[in-house]
Amino acid sequence: MTRKVEEPIAIKGGEFLIADRVPDDIFTPEDISDEQRMFAHTAEEFLRKEVIPREDEIYAKNYATHRELMRKAGELGLLSIDIPEAYGGLGLHKVSSAIVGEQFALQASFAGTQSSHVNIGTLPIVFFGTEEQKQKYLPQLATGEMIGAYALTEPHSGSDALAAKTKAVLSEDGQHYILNGQKMWITNGGFADLFTVFAKVDGEKFTAFLVERGPGLVSGHEEKKLGIDGSSTTALMLED
Repeated sequence: MTRKVEEPIAIKGGEFLIADRVPDDIFTPEDISDEQRMFAHTAEEFLRKEVIPREDEIYAKNYATHRELMRKAGELGLLSIDIPEAYGGLGLHKVSSAIVGEQFALQASFAGTQSSHVNIGTLPIVFFGTEEQKQKYLPQLATGEMIGAYALTEPHSGSDALAAKTKAVLSEDGQHYILNGQKMWITNGGFADLFTVFAKVDGEKFTAFLVERGPGLVSGHEEKKLGIDGSSTTALMLED
């Protein structure tokens, strides 16, 4: 009797805790495709030849080095796996992205730079951005021309995100919002170009804004950490 093999069905979030699953639905390393193995090999070679030899510069928090290496990673397609093809990405399966991320762990500090960029720095735009935002930012994030970061945590709010005090006030002409507040522990905070910033509108409505680095956005000093010390982690001040 021939057994029919079907593509595993993806589930969302914590659904795996309650959903009825069969062994065939569970992904294992043996299920990795040749294409995914190729990406893993490309990522490993990039880490060993380009990143690890420059560890001293990474641990010195040389922003130019981080940016240069991210551009090289972008040229190899290592930043665009989760980005749809319509916006300059590869539009591949999330497993491919996870496999690449696993290889970046060979250099943990730079892995922080890359993973924060491709995940929380880019995916919010992929999932929730407007068409205009996607066309403007995703091609640049895919190549590493722009570096992304995610700004949620504040001095007095972390897991309780709704306790945030950063405010967004609509300008008098109704054309844009003016943000004021402070964020903490922002990965890539020292050199990122684009921030997904969460703020309260009218004191109660909580939403996210895409903020480019420029006047009124100031990065704080680099935090001293016990591990992943080469990864940039700073506060972020928003002033009008």
